[in-house]
Amino acid sequence: MKKMITLAIAACILALGTSAYAITKINIPKDVSKTSQECIECHKATTVNIYQQWGNSKHFRANVGCYECHEAKKGESDAFEHEGKFISIIVSPKDCARCHEREVDEFTNSHHAKAGRIMGSLDNILAEVVEGNRGMITEAFPRGVSAAAVNGCWQCHGSVVKVNKDGRLDPATWPNTGMGRVNPDGSEGSCTACHQRHEFSAAQVRQPGNCGKCHQGPDHPQYEIYKLSKHGISYFANMDDMNLDSPKWIVGEDYSIAPTCATCHMSATSDMPVTHNVGLRIKWNNRPPRIKQAHETDKRWGLASAKITGDMRKANMVKVCVNCHGEKFVEGFYIQYEAQLQLYDKKWAEPGLRLYKKATEVLKAMQGKEYAKFSQKIDYTWFELWHHEGRIVRHAASMMGPDYTQWEGNYILAKNWYSEYIPELKEIIEEAKHSNRKAKKLGGELEKMLTEITNNDDHKWSIGKEDAAVKADRKKRQKEFKARYK
Repeated sequence: MKKMITLAIAACILALGTSAYAITKINIPKDVSKTSQECIECHKATTVNIYQQWGNSKHFRANVGCYECHEAKKGESDAFEHEGKFISIIVSPKDCARCHEREVDEFTNSHHAKAGRIMGSLDNILAEVVEGNRGMITEAFPRGVSAAAVNGCWQCHGSVVKVNKDGRLDPATWPNTGMGRVNPDGSEGSCTACHQRHEFSAAQVRQPGNCGKCHQGPDHPQYEIYKLSKHGISYFANMDDMNLDSPKWIVGEDYSIAPTCATCHMSATSDMPVTHNVGLRIKWNNRPPRIKQAHETDKRWGLASAKITGDMRKANMVKVCVNCHGEKFVEGFYIQYEAQLQLYDKKWAEPGLRLYKKATEVLKAMQGKEYAKFSQKIDYTWFELWHHEGRIVRHAASMMGPDYTQWEGNYILAKNWYSEYIPELKEIIEEAKHSNRKAKKLGGELEKMLTEITNNDDHKWSIGKEDAAVKADRKKRQKEFKARYK
């Protein structure tokens, strides 16, 4: 019976051939290998949970066992001898590519696989220096490493996995399922960041909570936004109608009640295949201080997908949207969303970044060798303006989360700009007037810049210079609104 099922599965996959849903390489074993059977006999007694998870997987039905994934060769950096065979704990994308070549190629050329490049960013400086110390001593880090980075940043973004002299994985870098993990074999990424082993359930990976491990919190609250959006409300109210375990899972065919994260960013439509490059349907990269199109980042990282422009990516996403919404609805959404991006960039990001750079020059001139980033309040104020509220407003608008767009994004941006950022800049200017010659000069330049920005059309209201006609028009609308509810 089991052999008949296996042959049936193989026949289905062969019939699909070049379909988007077929594995790239057709090489299904006829039986579970002798070596894997030996593993199973032991592990079904010692780690029955792993055995049962594997038993529920498609790997089990395709006779792909423990050794087929964990096999290693003597001399490989993370290989160790176990019961007479060389194996590795980490199953890297390079290992998965032996069967899933197309999926791994898409993934390794995506933003997800490059998440480990955060190691040199401001976020990691915070974790390593501001929040942490060098108190965690391991063989790979004899001078110490910050436990804040190990337990926080690295667990989402990925660590560089270090192998100690005895062949064991260094505990500062393992366990780790960070999306951009750098593996001992040189490959980037972790398939198990999304596909939990050893079942690798399609239904599990399609759940929105699967993305919530990393995509939540004040700097990228996509999961919280989704849950409170119309999409999320509909999903959680109708989970039983989502058909999450369907092999093909095409929106508009297998389900239409709501999308999950996977629907919009990865899964199949009637005219687009599944993709493991999550950036190919995203026009705007909402991560940096200034707005930027996603293909620009791909170009900087040397990815082949840089040739897929922002407008092409937008067109891909529209193909998803129109399975549930009319074309005019989708067109209107993008007009609203991109207007919010332009507002953020023009009113806050562009002038804010210029002011911060100049203020930093002043602080360096005043403090000299004692200057350190994140040692003064304005560093945090500006960082949170773009890294927290600035991202929130962009992410929330992109996912139709109005409350997050307004009260966690736009409102906090404005509040912190006028009540924190501007007063802090004025303090720096005043302090520079009583400092050394260079600081005085730079402080004067900062004061001139601040005056210019404060007097522009976006900010002059805050110094009593709002355009009279604009003010009158607003008051007229307020009066009409109040009259409506008398």
